[in-house]
Amino acid sequence: MAEVEKLGVLGAGVMGAAIAHTAALHGIPAACVDLEPSILERARARLDHLMKDRIARGKMTEEEREAVWERLHFSVDFDALADATWIVEAIVEDLAAKRDAFSRLDALNPRARILASNSSSLSITAMAAATRRPERVLGLHFFNPPQVMKLVEVIAGLQTSPEALEEGKALAQRMGRVPVLVKKDRPGYIVNRILMAQFIEALRLLEEGVASMEDIDTAVKLGLNYPMGPFTLMDFTGNDVNYHVLEYLYNETGDPYYKPPLVLKNLYLSGHLGRKSGKGFYTYDS
Repeated sequence: MAEVEKLGVLGAGVMGAAIAHTAALHGIPAACVDLEPSILERARARLDHLMKDRIARGKMTEEEREAVWERLHFSVDFDALADATWIVEAIVEDLAAKRDAFSRLDALNPRARILASNSSSLSITAMAAATRRPERVLGLHFFNPPQVMKLVEVIAGLQTSPEALEEGKALAQRMGRVPVLVKKDRPGYIVNRILMAQFIEALRLLEEGVASMEDIDTAVKLGLNYPMGPFTLMDFTGNDVNYHVLEYLYNETGDPYYKPPLVLKNLYLSGHLGRKSGKGFYTYDS
């Protein structure tokens, strides 16, 4: 298999910028595109702070930091993805927006070997249908933060070719990640389907007055040996993301089990999204 020449990432939010950064850390040139300059500026500052912190802790040298910046480029120009060997879409978790992005990417770069989505739960098949080459479209679902979390779900759409899946797995491995194959395109894939069930049960325990969220978090951490409890994790993930994933699971499956619990819906509607907004189930210092 030919070496990946350049990874293109559409979207410079928390996940998109970090995916591009992970590639650059592992020697892969990467271009990260976002049409909003302020998002690019925040991404660059966030990643530079992360690398300087690594240097301070002896985990990285200044030379390595400079080498990463030589490989990693940010741009507001959509055409910066025109020569990418791989493209990973990492925009807002909205199917209509993603389908539009895939249609544009397909037209922009007909030579791209792979068009992948970092979606955490949406239909890869539906995104692929917006392109002229659905056999080359797949999901590459990284986990937050991608520089630390080893797992990548490699999701097959209805028409994804075996060759495309192998390329997806190979790219994940080259980025130092561990790929797992999701053979069928189902809402939530593997991890989020299991995780959302845990979130639902934690939310129901809270709503039923069985225990406080603090005690539920403590019970899960100590009883299941998890690094954080469900309410802390929901705040870390983002309650907008959690709400939309559950809403999507509910709409796609028709199963009332997945209907977002009221406490989560109210947090979402109130803008209490968790760590990124300063308040969610818990309150955070700026």
